[in-house]
Amino acid sequence: MSLEFLWYIPNQVEPGHRGDDTRVGHNSLERLTELARLTEEHGWGGALLGTGWGRPDTFTVATALAARTTTFQPLVAIRPGYWHPAHFASAATTLDQLSSGRLLINIVSGRDNLAAYGDSEGDQAQRYARTKEFLQLVRRLWTEEDITFTGDYFSVAGSTVSTRPVVREGRPHPRLYFGGASPAAERVAATDADVQLFWGEPLDGIAERIDRLQGLTAELGREHAPLEYGLRITTLVRDTTEQAWADAEAKVESMAHDADHRDPRRFRAAGQQRLLDLAERGDVLDDNLYTAPGKYGGGGAGTTWLVGSPEDVAKSLRKYQDLGITHFILSDTPYRDELTRIGNSLLPLVAPDRAAPSLAPLDLQVRSDMMM
Repeated sequence: MSLEFLWYIPNQVEPGHRGDDTRVGHNSLERLTELARLTEEHGWGGALLGTGWGRPDTFTVATALAARTTTFQPLVAIRPGYWHPAHFASAATTLDQLSSGRLLINIVSGRDNLAAYGDSEGDQAQRYARTKEFLQLVRRLWTEEDITFTGDYFSVAGSTVSTRPVVREGRPHPRLYFGGASPAAERVAATDADVQLFWGEPLDGIAERIDRLQGLTAELGREHAPLEYGLRITTLVRDTTEQAWADAEAKVESMAHDADHRDPRRFRAAGQQRLLDLAERGDVLDDNLYTAPGKYGGGGAGTTWLVGSPEDVAKSLRKYQDLGITHFILSDTPYRDELTRIGNSLLPLVAPDRAAPSLAPLDLQVRSDMMM
């Protein structure tokens, strides 16, 4: 199975995300286009675009970037409560068609300012039950016609999405990435996601979770291709091991000065709490998984870092690959500089061909009778 390496574009209204150094025009079309084109030039397959109420709309941003690039694959993060399945299915296949099949989707079920867009929060079981229903209905809308469905959360009657996904071998529609470490989330991933994304846990934790997901797949059954696995993590890479650790410790020291500004009441999902708990096992786990950032406000992919020379980090990524990880979403700040540095120094060691993803042959399935 081929490996995929993506970068991260935070898609934030406010500058300075995780220490990024661009201030003026940090989220302008010119700046975002520069980042997207740099992924193409430095060996990346594309980039994850962050989502959440208060950020620019990810589909709008992804469409603009797809129009200004040729191989860049936007991994668009979306929330089921923000989108109705039919609206989403149509928007997604439209962008998939316009970009010749470059669209990737990341389904996010974590908390958000739901009331701001008319959504409401159920308990965890309800939240993931809705996500499961969303995924199942979207797949049907992408692959079937004249769908009538009445569920607990969504319904459609006689629904056919006129634009169809771009189809190629092994790709019936845009790949569906999914995160979540709670039991409810894992049951959804086991049956209905294409790729389960993990945060930067130690190797033993990832191995445990893969085993559990495989067990759930066998127990619950799965109608789709086998579940794949991905890793979303910060990678702090320097020319030498010594310089990498010196810079990592300096960054954490700077974070510690600002730690008092964290909100102690902030929501911690099950996966995030797993990362924060790692610090109790030590500041460095495995060979070079740095847990100290999580003590001082590093959240999500910024909670743990893989630190070292290109060879050090490549060795660690290969160990994750040996467990079954085939999708990697990496990042560090400043985003522009590190996109280039890591693309040039690390990717040749873990993805020697570094070829842009093939976007042919295509089977452009459009219902011409419905496009009048």
